[in-house]
Amino acid sequence: MLKSLAAVKWPGARPSKGAEAPNPASFDVLAPSLYYLSKGDTKRVLEAFRFADQAHLGQFRASGLPYITHPLAVAGICAGWRLDAQAIMAALMHDTIEDCGITKAELVERFEAPTAELVDGLTKLDKLQFSTKEESQAESFRKMLLAMARDVRVILIKLADRLHNMRTMEGMAPAKQRRIAAETLDIYAPIAHRLGLNQTYRELQDLSFRYQNPWRYAALSKAIERARGNRRDLVKRIEDDVLRAFQQAGLPVQISGREKTLYSIYKKMRDKHLSFAQVSDIFGFRVVVDEWPQCYLALGVLHHLYKPQPGRFKDYIAIPKPNGYQSLHTTLVSPLGTAVEFQMRTEAMHRVAEQGVAAHWLYKAKGDEPQALGSKLLQSLLDIQSETRDASEFLEHVRVELFPDAVYVLTPRSRILALPKGATPVDFAYAIHSDIGDHCVAAQVNGEMVPLRSALKSGDVVEIVTAPQARPNPAWLAFVRTGRARSKIRHYLKTLAHDEARDLGRKMLAQALRAEGLALPDDSHESLWRDLARWAGSRHADDLLSEVGVGRKIASMVAKQLARMLNEAGTKPDAVLLSMGRFAADDAISQGLVLLDGSEGASVRYARCCHPIPGDEIRGYLGRGEGLLVHTAECQTGRRLMQRDSDHWIGVAWADELQGSFEASIGLLLRNGKGVLAQVAASVSQAEADIRHVAMDKDQDVAEETAEMRLVIAVRDRHHMADVLRVLKRSPSVMRVWRVKP
Repeated sequence: MLKSLAAVKWPGARPSKGAEAPNPASFDVLAPSLYYLSKGDTKRVLEAFRFADQAHLGQFRASGLPYITHPLAVAGICAGWRLDAQAIMAALMHDTIEDCGITKAELVERFEAPTAELVDGLTKLDKLQFSTKEESQAESFRKMLLAMARDVRVILIKLADRLHNMRTMEGMAPAKQRRIAAETLDIYAPIAHRLGLNQTYRELQDLSFRYQNPWRYAALSKAIERARGNRRDLVKRIEDDVLRAFQQAGLPVQISGREKTLYSIYKKMRDKHLSFAQVSDIFGFRVVVDEWPQCYLALGVLHHLYKPQPGRFKDYIAIPKPNGYQSLHTTLVSPLGTAVEFQMRTEAMHRVAEQGVAAHWLYKAKGDEPQALGSKLLQSLLDIQSETRDASEFLEHVRVELFPDAVYVLTPRSRILALPKGATPVDFAYAIHSDIGDHCVAAQVNGEMVPLRSALKSGDVVEIVTAPQARPNPAWLAFVRTGRARSKIRHYLKTLAHDEARDLGRKMLAQALRAEGLALPDDSHESLWRDLARWAGSRHADDLLSEVGVGRKIASMVAKQLARMLNEAGTKPDAVLLSMGRFAADDAISQGLVLLDGSEGASVRYARCCHPIPGDEIRGYLGRGEGLLVHTAECQTGRRLMQRDSDHWIGVAWADELQGSFEASIGLLLRNGKGVLAQVAASVSQAEADIRHVAMDKDQDVAEETAEMRLVIAVRDRHHMADVLRVLKRSPSVMRVWRVKP
């Protein structure tokens, strides 16, 4: 008899025939599911139930049932996966720390440390105050991942908890139902998929769809019921044909039917803009054989029976999915011309396909196979959480990383990597190793050079070209697809910005302290720096210096406190340093004079309104948390800003030894004609400068004899700028050239 997928159950409870339904709040609900545990383990689970029952006494769910019915149901789901006694006990007590005031120490004393650790890993961070719901969700999820790194059972119990909550949401307000359903679809369903818990994954998707789109869910349910009745004869005919073909081939198989879930049908209709009538592969068949070579024999039998659809064959046995899933997939054309999908797998593959990590639990050796599998599957998420501290950014990475579809690409040594659809060579590079991603400069796909933003396809052989001096490019964030690559790039850029701000802050504090007649103490004075950071409200000295560099802390105020601390420690002001500090600080004694050489990085920005270059008289505006912004002394924008906020201006000057190049803006009046831009570019190149930006008036008439152009060029200093202007003036197409000033 053909069975729908919803009817297929993992071997679990074995209730006695004819027994009355037990009280939903009693241990009798769970006991039949624990048949695989020893008597000693069952006794320990019973003790955990009594403890949880007592802790939740007087608490009720929104449905009106005693609260203990929820932990019992969660433990029942875990027992269906045949998890061990510790996991079942933790499932029964998973809300005791959060809701009942029970401490972890009590659980350790009564049920030993492993069970207490599982319960603690499942407890939400309700004792901490978060600024937003999203931040609370992110921190709770982060803790769950960290606990899972130690023990994969944490995530299994958490998924069972979410599954039962989704099954019992009828009494909640619609807005809360939609919020929980969206979170489940975003986070928990993809995790179930990545762990290979496909039955749980499909049920979570359908339940989320039901609460997010109740009208569409109801309409689609009715349509499927009608289709099921209309296609009953066709299904029976295909089943008979297939069984007869396997009997003639002498190949023993088990055949069962499966039906697409409501959510997968809805998603296909939405993504491909199809009507329900146009979705042809609503039902399919699963063929289970004894040994993996027989999967390929079964494939041959089916292809001989019905014609296969070209391009619809997938071999997940040779190349398993990232979650361990293995099967052969093929789509055949039925006698009535409809598409029917078949999946061929062994019994062991079927266990993994339905229950993923949980399927390994009962059958594992003494090693830690499920633990290793779980940690491997979510290692990328653990990498992300270790580098991302911002809550919304962390959740964004998680959603990106938990992808359902994948492409399979190969390294030059034929190692297969699974990446999300649309992944690029940069994603590939970071999947190999973060160092390769950080130093990536180019990529070869199938032996040909391609842009780094190119989308990879299954079967591509990818080779990454690296260079020691290369660094991650912020522009990569616009096209990378994996959460790992995105978080690694952002982490590098943030670390770089922090380091640059710290170096600038150290320079500013040293200059401000010189005005007090003191030299900046080195890093060997750990206690002094620690006390200074505590006084300033910073976590440590590096954070304090970074905050000074970006303007969150005023260098003069920090310097005065540091001077007081040094004086108390017996360090007296030096007369020579005092005079040097006052001379160097000039009219900005309060902050000290900061020397700029072009190597400051992101912590120092040169204003685009006036484009200061070495040789210009300059002044610096220390924005609130934005770093140092440098204007020329004659810049009108800077002058207006100084009138409004004079306290945040500090003295800056050019260093004697300069590094790198500086941008300047120039205007040109040109004779309009063919090849003018090429002549200008050649002149700039001749003067050993680079063009960074070109702009022309959009309303300019091409028929006019003259045209005006603006260039942003990179020069070393004012002398170099003068050389560029001289060379441009000699160009026959240039009538006039000048430096643009605000």
